[in-house]
Amino acid sequence: MDSMHPTPDWDADAHQDVVDAFAALDDAVITVWGADWCPDTRDELPPFAAALDAAGFDEARIEQIEVDSEKTGKGTEEYGIEYIPSIVVEREDEEIARFVESEPVPAAVHLASQFSDVDPEDY
Repeated sequence: MDSMHPTPDWDADAHQDVVDAFAALDDAVITVWGADWCPDTRDELPPFAAALDAAGFDEARIEQIEVDSEKTGKGTEEYGIEYIPSIVVEREDEEIARFVESEPVPAAVHLASQFSDVDPEDY
């Protein structure tokens, strides 16, 4: 997905706790469902990709699944994906964080707050 290309203007220094949280996930797998035709995907995923890039998160542990206009694709039924973008973070086959479509804070912040001490109110 083109939307998973990191946005160049994302400020890693302003999000250091988020970067650190993702950097510490050395055994996690991230699955991202989205589509470049979707405005929410185009808004949310580039900054998320930038956070992962800043954290040095191994791209081999990120699965990108592009869905069609019916929002169907690999794993959508298994994971109950109804809205995009959806991002699931798993460790040892157990879900530890999920982002669905939009939240009051960026996807990286929302996810990191579920598996670390990142406080979304700081953003």
